[in-house]
Amino acid sequence: MSQYLISTSYTCFSRIPSKAVRVKYAQGIVALFPYLKDPMSKHGYEHFYDPASGSGYIAWRIKNVQRSETDHPRSRIALEEFSGGPKAARDSPSTIEQLTGEKCEEAMSMMNHSSDEALVMDKMKATFEHRQILVRNPDKSVDVLDTFPRFLDIPGLIEQDFLMLFGEETSGKFLSKWPTFFRPHITEDAKGLVSTHHVEELLSSAEGNDGGWDRDIASLCLLLHLIPPTSKGHKKSAKISALQAEDYLVRYVLDVNSSHEEICLSEMLPSQHLFALKRCRPCKIVGASIPIFLSGLEPTQPFLLCVGPQKNKIQKFYVIVDGKAIPCRAQTSVAAFDELFKTHFVFGTSYSEALDGFYTLVQTAVYNIDIGIVREKPRVRELRARFLNLK
Repeated sequence: MSQYLISTSYTCFSRIPSKAVRVKYAQGIVALFPYLKDPMSKHGYEHFYDPASGSGYIAWRIKNVQRSETDHPRSRIALEEFSGGPKAARDSPSTIEQLTGEKCEEAMSMMNHSSDEALVMDKMKATFEHRQILVRNPDKSVDVLDTFPRFLDIPGLIEQDFLMLFGEETSGKFLSKWPTFFRPHITEDAKGLVSTHHVEELLSSAEGNDGGWDRDIASLCLLLHLIPPTSKGHKKSAKISALQAEDYLVRYVLDVNSSHEEICLSEMLPSQHLFALKRCRPCKIVGASIPIFLSGLEPTQPFLLCVGPQKNKIQKFYVIVDGKAIPCRAQTSVAAFDELFKTHFVFGTSYSEALDGFYTLVQTAVYNIDIGIVREKPRVRELRARFLNLK
């Protein structure tokens, strides 16, 4: 539709439409097709053309037409309008008294050496603001888990910090909305994807059939295929497929001996290599401990590690941050992903570049965080409009 409008305008008037005309085009599209209107954006048509940032499907088409011309840089004002997301500074709604100075240092020392989980939880609440100061400091943010190591052995601290950042209403939105609304609609929408063996496996799992991930992780992977990674251009980084991007979201390791947390090394291989290995010959590889698995990781953004006898029978979930495993309090995959998402905000960690659109949709459409002040790709706005206009 955008392609037709721009091509017609260029053919009839021998020029690219002005900003005002682009806005009228976008307004006309959502007026003719109301179900394409994004109910969570300011005007509802920004995924077709956003005059504030100069982005959208119409803008993309114009750039293709003007490919031989140099792109004009966006104004400083436009860039400053989009400041939301995990790294954004925000005020906490919590009224819990915060410790400072020597009292804060004493509390940190006490909880780091205490076996009383209730005391640790209370001291973590009282040192929340100090922790946020560290998180917002680029020179100290990488040391947060060393300064507050109890994240690594007491489940529930991620949820507690997120509650202090956003409150109970926002914190509970994913668990209340995903299983009943988003999961079934995403599964249905994904049936329109180009059919591949992997996509068909995900669809089968999302509909409750055995043989792969459980329904929730399968539907999350399908959402990633609906918002695949995009090329950044200028040859800065190679574009990866949605299948490859799944490894940035979730990984599975086989628990071959639950009492010792041993895992199958074959499951650590990238999915495409593992597929080739299985086709070549049967292979049984001796297990290794989770610390060994973590030591072999390259630096990456947070992802979910699932450990169990089968992909749809996960027994333990971990959020992997800076090469360290934070145990999830959750016993279900949907709750474990909830913790993974919240980890980004608790530690002020940006989304993986490959998952930026995926997480931005979850952030705005499900959690309703920073709507209108976070930069969104047109595809994110399009999908959000499609889902939220469903009855």
